[in-house]
Amino acid sequence: MTDIKQNIAEVRQRICLEAEKNSRKPAGITLLAVSKTRPAEQIREAWQTGQHCFGENYLQEALEKIEQLQDLAIEWHFIGPIQSNKTRAISENFHWVQTVDRLRIAQRLNEQRPLNLSPLNICIQVNISAEEKKSGVKPDELVALVQDITTLKHLTIRGLMAIPEATEDKKLQRQRFAQLRALYLQVRAVAPTIDTLSMGMSGDLEQAIDEGSTMVRIGTDVFGARTQIQ
Repeated sequence: MTDIKQNIAEVRQRICLEAEKNSRKPAGITLLAVSKTRPAEQIREAWQTGQHCFGENYLQEALEKIEQLQDLAIEWHFIGPIQSNKTRAISENFHWVQTVDRLRIAQRLNEQRPLNLSPLNICIQVNISAEEKKSGVKPDELVALVQDITTLKHLTIRGLMAIPEATEDKKLQRQRFAQLRALYLQVRAVAPTIDTLSMGMSGDLEQAIDEGSTMVRIGTDVFGARTQIQ
């Protein structure tokens, strides 16, 4: 457990330092441990350190781990691309879905959410970098999508998520995050349940927090370099 425990402590320290630089409370920034391709045993180790929010990209792999770890009070986030034929399993097994980018997917998640569960928390993924091959709603179509989704009773819109283009340019990183924050402030007027700005990963955590991130999605810096490829 030593490496994972130490890694999480170091990431939390980074979050704390950057929050304090911006006169923010570290408790207002959630660490989402991205556990795709990681075995259930490593998630259990991370959970034992107090890390209870985990993000998964691949549905079948995630379902197996959810089953193996059902004795733990884990908050599961789906953060991968959503195919129409997988919405039922996602809606039935996750607490959050961060990659909703079109109304039809939202409608399916809403229709398939079990009535005995609380409304599914969702973030809308925004294609903030206008990349042709990347998922996400276009910024100029965001408000209309939010308005439509607010009518779905079994979903709660919690915020926005983005994965900007990979770059070492810290100025550009901050620019993208600032663009998403501006959209976040805009749509909060449409959907008062919005309170989450999911942006920032291992390489740009600090820039994201500088621009108002309330949730950072960290994989490598929590679990170490991947030893398998999926």
